[in-house]
Amino acid sequence: MNPEEPKQISKELVITSREAEVQIALLEDKKLMEIHREKKTEECAVGDIYLAKVKKINAALNAAFLNIGDEKDAFLHYLDLGLYARSLNEFVNQVIHNRKRSIANVKQQLEVEKAGLISDIIQPGQAILVQVAKEPISTKGARLTAEISLAGRYLVLVPFMNKITVSQKIKNGEERNRLRKIVQSITPKRFGIIIRTVAKGKNIDELTADLNLLLEKWKTVVAKLPQAKSPAKIASEEDRITSIIRDVLDDSFEAVHVDNKELFQEIKSYLTTHIPDKKNIVKLYKGQKPIFEEMNVALQIKSSFGKVVILKQGVYLVVEHTEAMHVIDVNSGNRIKTGNSEENALRVNLEAAVEIARQLRLRDMGGIISVDFIDLAKNANRTILYRTLQELMKSDKAKHTVLPVNKFGVVQITRQRVREATIIETSELCPTCNGTGKIKSSLLIQEDIENMIEYLVNKQREKGFYLAVHPFLHAYLTKGLFSKQWKWWLRFGRWICIVEKPNFSVVQFRFYNKNNDQIVFGQ
Repeated sequence: MNPEEPKQISKELVITSREAEVQIALLEDKKLMEIHREKKTEECAVGDIYLAKVKKINAALNAAFLNIGDEKDAFLHYLDLGLYARSLNEFVNQVIHNRKRSIANVKQQLEVEKAGLISDIIQPGQAILVQVAKEPISTKGARLTAEISLAGRYLVLVPFMNKITVSQKIKNGEERNRLRKIVQSITPKRFGIIIRTVAKGKNIDELTADLNLLLEKWKTVVAKLPQAKSPAKIASEEDRITSIIRDVLDDSFEAVHVDNKELFQEIKSYLTTHIPDKKNIVKLYKGQKPIFEEMNVALQIKSSFGKVVILKQGVYLVVEHTEAMHVIDVNSGNRIKTGNSEENALRVNLEAAVEIARQLRLRDMGGIISVDFIDLAKNANRTILYRTLQELMKSDKAKHTVLPVNKFGVVQITRQRVREATIIETSELCPTCNGTGKIKSSLLIQEDIENMIEYLVNKQREKGFYLAVHPFLHAYLTKGLFSKQWKWWLRFGRWICIVEKPNFSVVQFRFYNKNNDQIVFGQ
């Protein structure tokens, strides 16, 4: 009997448009796996192309700081120049000064050596064409590359590369050769192509159409150079919505839900042009409730972000973010233990590994991630955990490396970081202390109440009013032989009725008149 084929994961995109940003949620089998936020005012994004001005060279770093018009200087390292930086610089210079717009007219320059000085390639004050590789993060400016690439649905166009490469994820040798031959036959001289994984099985017409779109995009970039004055943005990467659809959409996607008519038309148009067989999966949401609530995204966001993430059967993760790294601690909590401690620890760790792989994608955590699993005594169990985590992270499109479990039960992961990690605040401001962690002392509250009673009795001559308080405050004011309530009767000559309100915060109190209308002071 053949083993059952693994169930294909059902995927959906849920997109909501707000005043300042667009939020995109990726669901796999209705479970939230990624959340992306695109600010409508965002200036500098991965993939944007700039005509930058070299501000200064730092010989110690073998790097340059460039002005791209952002408030923070961008950073270009020698190793990010690419092999064809000299040819690209010569081409940009010709376009700006001589209006020649074909890279075929540019004399082939020497490739950039693997070990060299950046000052031999660029100089302060020079205009250089660059692309954003990493967005500004914290106090650091954008990281740049001089190896320009334009990504399409199936292909990536790289000027001056003169080489065809095929995605390593396409394993079949015959398919790799077929794709390489097709692309070689349609690619103009002095251009290189990277064939993406989704190109597998595509015919020459589909690949040619994608290449033509990329060539038109390159022509648009070149056409803007003569009029541009550095620093200037020359081209913007497709917005996050389009790039996500371009990169992740495959046959397993069942629907794209959008709550904005303009976005709906934009996505529909993109799919009609690039993936016509998928154009009908776009759905315009017209419900009354917010789309994230209707699709159960809002609840998943609340339960998945924050310092503590609860898993099944009492297992939980503690997630800490620091400037240099992220730390995740695995805890068994009050899980009912069955079997020996080693078996139980392995079960908890494997459950946690599933959620950790999801959390890395969901929060888009980059850099160094240190995961403290529950200690495992047997090497075989540590190997099982390591291989399971590797397998779970195969669906993560960000470049990453997972190191084996060390003797302390810690796994170190490095994950590509191109933008700030996604941090969503799931806690709410305490209405009692306003986030300070402190409340007024009982003596001060008592004094406030007495001052207001004195005002109502002696100045406003209010009749038939009563005081509403939390049950704790009610007990403080009414209990005892000589309670505060009795003392008020002796002081003011009137019995002050005090009513319990369980829905009040601990130190909250209000006065109401005989018509049950709240008495507002200062009006």
